Amino acid sequence: MRKSRIGVVVSRGGDKFVTVNVARHYPHPMYGKVVRSSRKYHAHDEENVARPGDKVRIVETRPMSRLKRWRVVEVIKAEHPSPA
Repeated sequence: MRKSRIGVVVSRGGDKFVTVNVARHYPHPMYGKVVRSSRKYHAHDEENVARPGDKVRIVETRPMSRLKRWRVVEVIKAEHPSPA
């Protein structure tokens, strides 16, 4: 089973390239306060559909380039709907 993450597109680097910010919330092991942490992933966007602000699902894949190890599977919520 491949790892899957849901995050928000932060930027579009170039052709078929997006940066996705994945935030997670978890209770602190000792104090119980909710800790927020985030991590950025570089992902391959084959159709060039993801725009900054979109919520997307990414999955782990083979290395596509020096940084890209993830690919965009679907756009869950589009911030700016594309003209049809």
